[in-house]
Amino acid sequence: MASITIRRLDEHVKAGLRVRAAVHGCSMEEEARRILRAAVESDSVSADLVAQIQQVVAPLGGIELSMPAREPAREPPRLG
Repeated sequence: MASITIRRLDEHVKAGLRVRAAVHGCSMEEEARRILRAAVESDSVSADLVAQIQQVVAPLGGIELSMPAREPAREPPRLG
């Protein structure tokens, strides 16, 4: 298992972590592990969102989206 040290943690964050840990009946260290684990797991789920949508839509025959016509970019303003 790896270890990390968090420096310059705001006092109100530390106090909030202490309260959350007490509410959940665990140590501050365990509460921090739970928070970090949940954050990492939610990122991996959102990264796979496209694949999940494709799995739902594919049996229905897919969806064709029309792309709007694009216009040339406007001339940038001249400064100075």
